Amino acid sequence: MKKIVLSGIRPTGQLHLGNYLGALCNFVKMQQEGIYDSYFFIADLHALTTNPDPALLHENVRNVVAEYLAAGLEPDKSTIFVQSDVPEVSELYLLLNMHVGIGELMRTAAFKDKARKALGITTAPSADDDADMAKEIIGAQSNKRVNAGLLTYPTLMAVDILIQRANFVPVGKDQEQHLELTRRFARRFNAFYKVDYFEEPQNFNFGNAAVKVPGLDGSGKMGKSEGNCLYLADDEKTLRKKVMRAVTDAGPTEPNQPMAEPVQNLFTILKLVAPQELVQQFTDAYNDCSIRYGDLKKALADHIVALTTPIRERIIDIKNDDAYLARVLRQGAEQARERASATLRDVREIMGITPFWK
Repeated sequence: MKKIVLSGIRPTGQLHLGNYLGALCNFVKMQQEGIYDSYFFIADLHALTTNPDPALLHENVRNVVAEYLAAGLEPDKSTIFVQSDVPEVSELYLLLNMHVGIGELMRTAAFKDKARKALGITTAPSADDDADMAKEIIGAQSNKRVNAGLLTYPTLMAVDILIQRANFVPVGKDQEQHLELTRRFARRFNAFYKVDYFEEPQNFNFGNAAVKVPGLDGSGKMGKSEGNCLYLADDEKTLRKKVMRAVTDAGPTEPNQPMAEPVQNLFTILKLVAPQELVQQFTDAYNDCSIRYGDLKKALADHIVALTTPIRERIIDIKNDDAYLARVLRQGAEQARERASATLRDVREIMGITPFWK
């Protein structure tokens, strides 16, 4: 049997160039190689941790599905589905939580970071931060709260992986701790029930370092919450305007001067979308102090537009085809539920949850 690769993206907004270069390109490559069973989903249950507007959530799911398909994922080669269309996920989420500790969840870096934001804590983390935050979460007298879904986010992520019996999961550095928790939960389940049921999933990146696409604001990675994105659905005018406004510096003042982070970020994106000869041309210009950032940005915008315009056109066509979207997601849900229901049936039996009637 083929090894199973699984990954998902939360529908918190439109997908951007970072999503495409960092994830979607690899998704399509996996699919085209034909040596894996590929499962790609839209993680709408995960998105509920931020209590989104229902209408906006539904529209965001539609956007991500259309963007998946426009980027090259094919329903006849990959299983493409919406997380909530597989109700077995929610039941296994409940069952697996019975073997997950509150303390280990509260110690995850992602939870602490998001809990701090939810509680409005802006001071730098300290040695006593965990204890102070626990007091805030349990005993806060204000209207601020940290929802339980945010705390058990790693359990739900583990269920996404384990319920499909996935062997490989492409994740970035910010999700590596969650993948390690998934392996821990799988080992714990096997040990508690004295079975060898769940395999421990591994990270997967084609043997290459994960692609980190920087934003246009001079620091950090491209992200929807940072407001520094180039969206796949942006039209040409919008893309060019964003690129031309990207942060730079005053320019090099001596040969071979180290690049400031904002400038390095532009070169990083250029390397991902443009030919090596063009990258070398601007690198040489920077090193001999003849570079003009306006020319660099114009060339960068040209190549981004060339890359994203065909995708954008397909996004528009697909979003307007309700029948096609319904057909793709119905087929994906059926395929995903086939494996999920088998896993859930096994887990219920292992845990002693078996019916007295049939």
